[in-house]
Amino acid sequence: MCHVAKNVSGLPRERVFGMAGILDTARFSTFIAWETGSSLKDVTAVVLGGHGDQMVPVVSAATVGGVPLRRLVGEDRIAALVARTAKGGGELVELLGTSAWYAPGAAAAQMVDAIMLDEKRVLPCTAYLQGEYGIEALYMGVPVRLGAAGIEAIVELELDAQEHEALERSAAAVREVVGVLTT
Repeated sequence: MCHVAKNVSGLPRERVFGMAGILDTARFSTFIAWETGSSLKDVTAVVLGGHGDQMVPVVSAATVGGVPLRRLVGEDRIAALVARTAKGGGELVELLGTSAWYAPGAAAAQMVDAIMLDEKRVLPCTAYLQGEYGIEALYMGVPVRLGAAGIEAIVELELDAQEHEALERSAAAVREVVGVLTT
């Protein structure tokens, strides 16, 4: 949708962005809170990439109260959290018939507040990349700083090798879908 909106509107990349990263990150954060028995308020997490099965929950950046997730949860459980995060939208559709209930509205409200109040919030949004993360000319979920001008900066996280490879696979999958839409 972002690719189409950017092409049709002619607006710069700073003004055309999406909310998929917020939705996916909220899901990952919730699963981490449940797994650790912690408050969601204490979880810091981010999900990169496409909004689908190829999303990339960044385990290396996930913390609970500042404690790295890997110090709190074993790798087998982390793998289950990552898998459930990627499949979570489908899980909601199976249970409710749709995944478009509260979460999209809450994500849009966060983005509107960040822009209208010039909050300069760092939120995981779908942004047009021009070399960031080694990805060129593609909308992907990444952390951005949102303020009155829209996307004011794209934040590049340090990814481990496995996360970087997963992000490249996610980019390839998104590029394939975009290719179908633009032909």
